[in-house]
Amino acid sequence: MDYGKYDFFCSFDTDAILPIYKGSTFRGVFGHALKKVICALKRQECHECLLKDKCIYVFIFETSLLDKFLNKITNSALPHPFVIEPPLNNLSYFQKGSLFDFSLLLFGKANYYLPYFIYAFDQIGKSGIGKGSNQNMGKFTLREVKTGQNTIYSCQDQKIANINCIESLSYLNERNDTKDNIAIKIKLDTPLRLKFENKFKADLPFHILVRAMLRRMSSLLNAFGDGEPDLDYKGMVNRANDVKIIESDLRWFDWKRYSNRQDCEMLMGGMVGTITYEGNISEYIQLIDFCSKVHLGKQTAFGLGKITIDYGEKYG
Repeated sequence: MDYGKYDFFCSFDTDAILPIYKGSTFRGVFGHALKKVICALKRQECHECLLKDKCIYVFIFETSLLDKFLNKITNSALPHPFVIEPPLNNLSYFQKGSLFDFSLLLFGKANYYLPYFIYAFDQIGKSGIGKGSNQNMGKFTLREVKTGQNTIYSCQDQKIANINCIESLSYLNERNDTKDNIAIKIKLDTPLRLKFENKFKADLPFHILVRAMLRRMSSLLNAFGDGEPDLDYKGMVNRANDVKIIESDLRWFDWKRYSNRQDCEMLMGGMVGTITYEGNISEYIQLIDFCSKVHLGKQTAFGLGKITIDYGEKYG
């Protein structure tokens, strides 16, 4: 699966007010800006549009409309081909001149649409973001876009460099039968929303984490890679029951977002904090590393489900 991580560097031209968790705000304004940039038949609803099976906007945002065309995933809807990683700070008020940055993850052919993403965020800066954007607040300049150490775009020349820094993410399906017990600490950098037995969970046994990681990995590779790996999914989940939690400070974090589509305020929530597991984790390391790059759980497009890993010592 083609994978790219792009870092956007911006500065506010006016004062701005943003929510504490900024992912849904970024995702919402980006959707409106991208549709404005791309849409050819502006008076058509996406589900009625003759162009929907070839439309970049539909491919990125309205993935449910593509299910019958792609017909790759049988048990779940197509995942979005992007993740917006918002600024990870608790600031709500930004003074004019304040710097901020965020990252964009793209999967599959979405990487080749990067110029549309850059232009859309440039246009968002001109119209403003956050509370008071209709009163000349929240305007910003997109100063630079980089991938690694390579500059793809700068506001000085307003040109996009032809740099190919796309990685390839895959799952090698090589089971590691090492019997060493390993301690591994997982930090939930952004809220993680998982459902198990049709309920959102406030705790995270290892088998629930493995279920979520397998769903995320298989759905992404199905939609944007070479297809779902041939794995012993049931066996991996069953063996995950033997991995123990040795330390946890997980807590539930609630936040609100306004849905323009549903025209109402929605209460969202997810787990944050750290959790440490111990056991025979070797066969899951490749899966954990994969998901640490792509997020997992629900509402990943908002930046939810970002995890970082600290591998500990072997214990015998």
